[in-house]
Amino acid sequence: MFAVSGNLISHYGSFKFWGVGVFVMLVLLSLLYMKLISKYKVTSKQKFFFFTAVVLFYLFKGSPIALVSGDQLFSAHVLQLMVILFIVPPLCIMSLPVDFLRSYFWSYQKRRVMKWLTHPFPSALLFNISLSVYFAPPVFNVAISHSVLLLSLQTFLLLFAFIMWWTIITPLPEMTKLSEQVRVLYIFLASLLLLPIGIFLLATGNPHYTLYQEGQQILPNLSALGDQQLGGGFLKGIQLTTYGIALFIIMSRWAKKEEEPDDDYPYYARESFNVPYKKK
Repeated sequence: MFAVSGNLISHYGSFKFWGVGVFVMLVLLSLLYMKLISKYKVTSKQKFFFFTAVVLFYLFKGSPIALVSGDQLFSAHVLQLMVILFIVPPLCIMSLPVDFLRSYFWSYQKRRVMKWLTHPFPSALLFNISLSVYFAPPVFNVAISHSVLLLSLQTFLLLFAFIMWWTIITPLPEMTKLSEQVRVLYIFLASLLLLPIGIFLLATGNPHYTLYQEGQQILPNLSALGDQQLGGGFLKGIQLTTYGIALFIIMSRWAKKEEEPDDDYPYYARESFNVPYKKK
């Protein structure tokens, strides 16, 4: 293990090995977060969500994992991307106070754009189909060899992921008029849209990602096909886990509303993950 680390350091240099650029960017982003939310009421839980997202982003985009995912292990690349797309965005969204979101994303000029972007079914199609296209071998094999193209594609995927998770979480009650039933259907649709690429990675009998067929040194006993199938396992495992957590939260709140008397606890179809229930 130490020999491999030494080889990576000698090949990439300490600056890139430890992701110094990513670390500095995240420190600046954290300072900006603290400054922007200073005039809003922010809970300790929301701060925990944000800094957990920051740590995860650094671990998978700035640490040696990023180098391993670049040209050594396809499964590491999938793991990196799934954490950044399925765990970091919901944590970031839930870390922001409602008044902050209302101020920055629900101004008069931005309302029409935000409503269009977060319309449920187009946003699900946009993200999940884009992610499936990203992992299509002809697209992936070209992108992985061109760093600028790869960064551009991943940036768009991250943007689409934020839009998708915004629709699921609905952090602004007045923005998205989605009932719990619709959000449950939305999550099932999103799960189905990623099913084909997941089956392809898990069930295919041949390795399709040329860069990773050339022989990696991190896990010599792991074949290119096994690496590819492991990547498929990461893709479906993280996707289903995060969607399962979202479903549990939504259905728990739905059940709680159904148990309350209508006259004392009216039904709010616009409730979000991080907006407390209020009696009128």
